[in-house]
Amino acid sequence: MVDAPTLLPEGRPDDRTRLGYAMVATAATLFAVNGSVSKVVLESGLSSLELAQIRATCAALGLLAFLVVFARPKLRVGRRELLFLAAFGVVGVALVQWLYFVAIHNLPVGVALLIEFTAPLFVALFARFVYKERIRRRIWVAVILCIAGLGVVVEVWAGVAFSTVGVTAALGGAFALTAYLLMAERERRHRDPVSLSFYGFLFAAILWAFVQPLWKFPWDVLGETVSLQGNLSEQSAPVWLLVGFIIVIGTMITFSLLTGALRHISATRASIVATLEPVIATVIAWIWLGETFGATQLIGGAIVLAGIFVAQSAR
Repeated sequence: MVDAPTLLPEGRPDDRTRLGYAMVATAATLFAVNGSVSKVVLESGLSSLELAQIRATCAALGLLAFLVVFARPKLRVGRRELLFLAAFGVVGVALVQWLYFVAIHNLPVGVALLIEFTAPLFVALFARFVYKERIRRRIWVAVILCIAGLGVVVEVWAGVAFSTVGVTAALGGAFALTAYLLMAERERRHRDPVSLSFYGFLFAAILWAFVQPLWKFPWDVLGETVSLQGNLSEQSAPVWLLVGFIIVIGTMITFSLLTGALRHISATRASIVATLEPVIATVIAWIWLGETFGATQLIGGAIVLAGIFVAQSAR
């Protein structure tokens, strides 16, 4: 299931492999910025579900417009593929986004992402027990490191120092992100990243439309102006502009970059590079929102990241 990187005669990765790594790194950086933007929007009056709904709906419309103008044939889909795309949209897109918003609304951005990014560990375990891939024994070292590190991050000995709702949502997001990576890796051989992203957002939007009809959406909130909070509290911006950033930069571009990268490198390798996101997001949240990690969280975070890297090498 895992593609080895294409090498030049000297043993160096070729341009397509480098492109894949660059795409994931760019997506991780944009996602990291998007975390702080999303947290500001969630304080404006929009709920986690409402933000997930408008994000998915507008992203689907934007990608549809792009495909209709530039790549209409790529919209074709067979009946057999339709069920897979529906599952991809509900689990890999809708749940990932919603659980992420719930997590960052109740936790510091860095803590939420650190928990969610244990997904690569679950990717490796899934490959071992479901795909029956040969996985090195060090995977069990990775499991121990991740569990121990997360225990230190949330200070489990003190009865969990952070919101139980936030921690649970972040863990749920980790499982949903695992599904996203595995499903995108499977589908990358049959469908281009833009149309795959479109169908993912389309079915996510359909799900949220059933949960909450669009006519009940609080559109008036988008016209309000809100403080950027934290160290930028004296600055303000209209909610619609912040939501627009989330939709275009933090969704359409980033998801297309991530799914596109999986055409050049495997989900396992993409997951390694994607671990840049919690690190960059923590720095941005510290500079912008004033969120800080204590010494305990820094140590625990380092242990979790070590566990994630060990999990990748085990596959």
